[in-house]
Amino acid sequence: MNYLAHLCLSPDDDLSRLGNIMGDFTRDLDREKLPGPVLTGIQMHQSVDGFTDSHPVVRGLRKKFSKDRRRFSGVVLDVVFDHFLIKHWHSFMDVELDDFVNDCYHSLWQNRTLMPDRMEMVVGWMISRNWIKTYTELEGVGRALDGLAGRLKIKHNFHGSISEVKQMYSTIELGFLEFFPELNEHSQSFLENTDQGLDIS
Repeated sequence: MNYLAHLCLSPDDDLSRLGNIMGDFTRDLDREKLPGPVLTGIQMHQSVDGFTDSHPVVRGLRKKFSKDRRRFSGVVLDVVFDHFLIKHWHSFMDVELDDFVNDCYHSLWQNRTLMPDRMEMVVGWMISRNWIKTYTELEGVGRALDGLAGRLKIKHNFHGSISEVKQMYSTIELGFLEFFPELNEHSQSFLENTDQGLDIS
C-alpha cells in the first residue's frame, strides 16, 4: 500500500504514523534508537504490505496487466489504491481529507529527527509537493507512476502505465472496494494482538 493508506490504517498518534511510513525506509536503520510505537508502526507497515501482496483480489488484479508491465503491477496498484481511497474517503474515514492529510504532514515533520536521511528527504518532498492530494486525479497518479519509472535503473516498460489503469479503472475500483475493508480488519487485528503483547512479526 502507498502512503495515504498506511497513514489511515495507523493508530492516531504521531509516533505510530511515523513508524507506518518508516516501513519503507528500513535499510541500515538503527532500531535500538527508536521508541516502541515507531517500531510497532514499522511492523504494522510490513504486516499490511504482506497481507496486500498475498490477497487474492490484489493478485487477481495484477494478472490483468499486460505482460510488459506485470512485474510492476504491485507498485501501480499501491498508488492507484490511494486514488480510490480518496475517492471513497468518507466510506472509511470520519475526518475531512484535507484536515487528516495536513495533520499527518505536521506530525511527520515534527518528528523528522527520528527519520533516516533518505526518509527525511522523501517526506520533505511529499509535504512540499503535496503528493497525497495529487492522487485525487488520474493525471496526478500518472505523473507519480512515471516518476517512479524514471528512477528505475533497469530496462523496463513501466512508463505510461496509467493507460492500463484507465482501461481497467472500474475493475480496479471494484477490487479496491472488496479488498480495503478486509485490509482494515487485518490492521485492527494486528493492533489488538499487539496490545495483548503477542508476537505478530
